Amino acid sequence: MRILYGVAGEGMGHAVRSRVVVQDLVEEHDVRLVTSSHAYSYLAGHFPAAHDVWDLTAVDAEAEDWESAVRDLTAAVSRWPKTVRELYRLAEEFRPEIVITDCESFVTLFALRHALPLISIDHVHAIDRCRHDPGLLRGHEGDLWLNRQMVGTKVPNASHYVISTFFYPVLLEPRTTLVPPILRPEILAANPERGDHLLAYLPDLGDGRLISVLAGSGIPCRVYGAKDGLVEDLVEGTITHRPFSESAFVEDLRTARGAIAGGNFTLLSEAVYLGKPTLTCPSGNHFGHLLNALYLDRLGYGLYAQEPTEAVLATFLTSEPAYRDALTRYGQDGNAVSASTIRRVVGEVGKQRRSPARPRASARR
Repeated sequence: MRILYGVAGEGMGHAVRSRVVVQDLVEEHDVRLVTSSHAYSYLAGHFPAAHDVWDLTAVDAEAEDWESAVRDLTAAVSRWPKTVRELYRLAEEFRPEIVITDCESFVTLFALRHALPLISIDHVHAIDRCRHDPGLLRGHEGDLWLNRQMVGTKVPNASHYVISTFFYPVLLEPRTTLVPPILRPEILAANPERGDHLLAYLPDLGDGRLISVLAGSGIPCRVYGAKDGLVEDLVEGTITHRPFSESAFVEDLRTARGAIAGGNFTLLSEAVYLGKPTLTCPSGNHFGHLLNALYLDRLGYGLYAQEPTEAVLATFLTSEPAYRDALTRYGQDGNAVSASTIRRVVGEVGKQRRSPARPRASARR
């Protein structure tokens, strides 16, 4: 089948997950990728043929609040027209039979406009397509309602929603399947060891509070994302700020004592798989990260904290044995379940329409 696959450009978790899915799909299908920004650079490196990755120079497709959504929409009005016309031409020439999206808006709109079967593969739809224990989200009911409305409009009326997750709430909606986290091969191949350092991934926590807490602890910390523009390690006492390198990041996580993050799903799922206790301090305006952190805490895989303090870090370190014990009960057979599920869903959804896409008359004007 011919598959048009869109990947949100901001937030590398979309690209990392989609790389794994696409590498499996291309064994049987003809796949064209649409993405932008950091995801384009990453995916183009893994799928170097120019016609396989189409660059959508656009805005963040995963705004987490109304202010961001309005800002992104305003930017889109000025930046999209020429790019979108060219991509529509390429997509219509490709004549996809089904469309898959990981939080990417262009291919979603293309599928809806051309009445094509649409599959969503992501994590964010855990927010709106699952029932969450009111006790878990007490005090955040308004945020849950608002984010359900926002997430629900990202990919409306898909033929099926595949949600990658390390927690398993009850489903609210039909045509939805939960699968274990889709992990990159470098993580699957990693042999975890317990070292002395902590790995911290902090692109969303740039105010310096957590860095100060970590520096005061005297524990070696390898920090990613807190400083922009690094081309080599920057050592400040026990803190080593590192430029992003996929191989170095995986090695630092593999050998870490534990991890610290803002609730990023990709890191949390990789830490869970490798048995690494994680301290999460989500930023206030990212509900998806908060939800991940709350579930991680409830499952006993780590600690959620609203504010990074010396006392919070001490509690996390003291409780490390309990977190490790809980993590030993987590089981996942690599990507076997997610891969077989996605192949099945693609096959079933593909049967809904096997004829080439035909543009509407208005699209040719």
